[in-house]
Amino acid sequence: QVQLVESGGGLVQAGGSLRLSCTASGSTFSSNDMSWYRQAPGKQRELVAGVTSGGRTNYADSVKGRFTISRDNTKNTVYLQMNSLKPEDTAVYYCWADTGGAWPQMYWGQGTQVTVSS
Repeated sequence: QVQLVESGGGLVQAGGSLRLSCTASGSTFSSNDMSWYRQAPGKQRELVAGVTSGGRTNYADSVKGRFTISRDNTKNTVYLQMNSLKPEDTAVYYCWADTGGAWPQMYWGQGTQVTVSS
């Protein structure tokens, strides 16, 4: 069983920055593919950014150039640095882990609220 604990959400003005953290336990973190998703009220959950166990990253078009995903395997933590925040970035942000391997398991964190005021 993998536990994912997010932190770093909050209220920020448009143009500001936040850094989200997600710390994992219960798995070999370095083998996990990790992602950040978000869900705004009344909308479907969407992929924001992902980083593979090998360090490759991918981003939603809406956040490219503003958000950066990174991982620190020594701390079992994945980060999402969010710059130039916009009101439309307001959502609950969820950490997601894919343990990979022969029998991959997927896990979600509990979510952290990000609110961007105009």
